[in-house]
Amino acid sequence: MKKKVLITGAAGFLGSHLCDRFIKEGYDVVGMDNLITGDLQNIEHLFSLKEFDFYHHDVTKFVHISGRLDYILHFASPASPIDYLKIPIQTLKVGAMGTHNLLGLAKEKGARMLIASTSEVYGDPTVHPQTEDYWGNVNPVGPRGVYDEAKRYQEAITMAYHTYHGLETRIVRIFNTYGPRMRLNDGRVLPAFIGQALRGEDLTIFGDGSQTRSFCYVDDLIEGIYRLLLSDYAGPVNIGNPSEITIKEFAEEIIALTGTKQKVIYHPLPKDDPKQRKPDISLAKKLLGWEAKIARTEGLERTYSYFKTLSYDQLHKKEHKDFTQYVK
Repeated sequence: MKKKVLITGAAGFLGSHLCDRFIKEGYDVVGMDNLITGDLQNIEHLFSLKEFDFYHHDVTKFVHISGRLDYILHFASPASPIDYLKIPIQTLKVGAMGTHNLLGLAKEKGARMLIASTSEVYGDPTVHPQTEDYWGNVNPVGPRGVYDEAKRYQEAITMAYHTYHGLETRIVRIFNTYGPRMRLNDGRVLPAFIGQALRGEDLTIFGDGSQTRSFCYVDDLIEGIYRLLLSDYAGPVNIGNPSEITIKEFAEEIIALTGTKQKVIYHPLPKDDPKQRKPDISLAKKLLGWEAKIARTEGLERTYSYFKTLSYDQLHKKEHKDFTQYVK
């Protein structure tokens, strides 16, 4: 009998790629999304498949799936600063109430649940590179706290269900990831740079550009998540590419990739913005036999090719969704 998986945040960047992967692996997939930040265009190619069902639903409300369920992957959450600063309460609710609802569903169904945590649980780290046993340096009352603490709580309640109820759970700590289906105007550095280059605008760096990030191509990340789900390890695992680069160097790479002649302009660094990001993936190598395979040069070429297919309207859209109706 085919196994059945529920993927929340299914119309988002990572959720849509997970839907593709699990269908490819022979699963029946139920996608769920409230479409606050997700886009049905990311999964419209799946609607004709008998292996795929879609539920337009907010996981902060009671979640019911009929029949058996083998796995739950909880990827519903705003994930970029532009989103979670506009909808801070919804961001906290999906990490807390949404995770609680889905853990209850997993307990009812006897399903294994994997949650999408993040490198943001490390905050502005004082340990470099970041290992899973580092507890982080997070400002709970700062502007980024709504996302960072939502994810930290999500990890805590997931581990509580594992230890108290014996639920099978997995925790992936995702580092910066990029690839096709990212929203061009979601505020993150890679789509921001490529979008500015395609529009002929100057590239905007916040801070002096010395802060670092480590970018993982989406196909590598999905492979790591898939292996982690099927592993026997309940603790958090970093999945990311440890190839570290400064933001200034990254801007230069984008200018070279796109062949544009724009300047780089500088703005003040936002409050609590991490100065450095680099995953220690020793645990992922040991447990999962996983490490990133796709070099940044190749991944950027693929991503740039995707963004070049966007229409003029998509490329120049600067307004974001009105999220006020969801703030309660």
